[in-house]
Amino acid sequence: MQTNYTVETRLNVPTPMRDGVNISSDIYLPKAAGPFPTILMRTPYDNNAPAMIEKGRRLANAGYACVIQDCRGRWDSDGNYYPFREGEDGYDAQEWIGQQPWSNGKIGMAGGSYVGLVQWQSAPYRSQFLTCIAPRVICCDSYSGLVYPGGAFQLNVMMTWGMRTSGRTAQNIDFQQWSEAFRALPVAEMDKLTGRELPFWRDWMEHPAYDDYWVQFNDEQRWGEMAAPALNMGGWYDLYAQHTFINFNGLRQHGRTPTARQSKLIVGPWPHALSTSSRTGDIDFGAHSMVDLEGLELRWFAYWLKGIDNGIADEAPLRLFIMGRNEWRDEHEWPLARTDWQRWHLHSNGNANTLRGDGRLAPAAPAQEPEDHFVYDPDYPVQTTGGNTCCSPHIVPWGPYDQRAVEMRSDVLCYTSAPLSVDLEVTGPIKLVLYAATDGPDTDWTAKLVDVAPSGYAKNLCDGIIRARYRESLEAPSLLEPDQVYRYEIDLGVTGNVFQQGHCLRVEISSSNFPRFDRNPNTGHHFGADSELRSAQQTIYHTERYPSHILLPAIPNQ
Repeated sequence: MQTNYTVETRLNVPTPMRDGVNISSDIYLPKAAGPFPTILMRTPYDNNAPAMIEKGRRLANAGYACVIQDCRGRWDSDGNYYPFREGEDGYDAQEWIGQQPWSNGKIGMAGGSYVGLVQWQSAPYRSQFLTCIAPRVICCDSYSGLVYPGGAFQLNVMMTWGMRTSGRTAQNIDFQQWSEAFRALPVAEMDKLTGRELPFWRDWMEHPAYDDYWVQFNDEQRWGEMAAPALNMGGWYDLYAQHTFINFNGLRQHGRTPTARQSKLIVGPWPHALSTSSRTGDIDFGAHSMVDLEGLELRWFAYWLKGIDNGIADEAPLRLFIMGRNEWRDEHEWPLARTDWQRWHLHSNGNANTLRGDGRLAPAAPAQEPEDHFVYDPDYPVQTTGGNTCCSPHIVPWGPYDQRAVEMRSDVLCYTSAPLSVDLEVTGPIKLVLYAATDGPDTDWTAKLVDVAPSGYAKNLCDGIIRARYRESLEAPSLLEPDQVYRYEIDLGVTGNVFQQGHCLRVEISSSNFPRFDRNPNTGHHFGADSELRSAQQTIYHTERYPSHILLPAIPNQ
């Protein structure tokens, strides 16, 4: 039985970085003869926050030294803070820990969101002491995974999170009138217009395409330099749901060592705050949807840092909660090897507007059908109603919500299947291929996959966006020829859901999801410069020549 150690605390210990800047570390040690394996957590959110103190003490109780650092330029740490530049500091912290008398030379890292990002950014430096990591809810590509997914600016999270982290300490954002603040124009000046000048905001505005600025913040290109295995944790309704799987695959397939390729992943029906409630959005997924992630993490650390053979290495690498049936299942790869990739095509008689329209979704390919039309007015955008949002649910809610109010808008096209005669499981990445035209030089296309119950309740599963100028390349945008038909691929992210017998599948198509994403002004001007907006005439095609469809990863019944 593991000893429950009492704890010695050492606060605000200076930790030197290579450039002479001192980082503030709070250290929690078991009161026992060391040395100990060590857990490192690096945070911009205050290492003296109650949750951090509790975790530090809990780990020390379990026989680990725990070092919790304020990131550079935050709270008690010296230097200047700049988002996403954490790799060298993380490595330097690991090298410092490994040389302390209370450290046995084995380091694990823990934490979620930005506290997970610092783990990935330090891993390619391969400190001799870094043994394993346990990142939660984060991406490794800050361009596609966070700031500009599909080339569209992820306004809500970048503005609220950016303002909250704009000073040395936490900045209160709750007194902002966000319904108006998100509409401030031009977007490039939004930080000033809402009361704070953010230097990194200006850099984001100056780099709307994927270029060398973003390369430095993309650790997906460094999988082959990582030697430590990762216990990944994510949620179907998390902002980083898709990228949690990308991280899992990246390290398992390309990690530098066989050890790194033993990484694992668990995904539940959770938003960014993992497994804190059985309820996400409108839906209560049941008490069994909850998992003791702290306990799982301790098993991971016990195996890699203490050498305890507790069986975790022999367990399936993937643990997924399948919604609809609301059950957990073990898997071994992603996408699942037994996936039946099915094309479900968009159909209509030209009146797919609203859920009361004639839009249909079916496996059969279209013949010659009239196109659908709608007007996208960026001054009256489609409102975000749940989904994979972050990180202020009291401002923009996250998770599954009834989409029928959204679907009653004339600028939302709805394509709905016939009621299913048998259950249909859809687990995997979702992609929509759309053939569309607009009357201007640029616009956005959005799409959403929805599970419609016999009662009519429309549960959103996942959604995505593509900024038209980035249809061919995120590196080299190109404007449109008005009224020309183009092919677009919209990445809707991932889901694991059983559409039950009697339910319908629905695909929503529109041109805005605001304020999750900024509004495309349809002008084709340089990003963030517009103070005026223009309406766009949108056309969606579904014919033999232009077979718009969604690609669904159907999973055969076992």
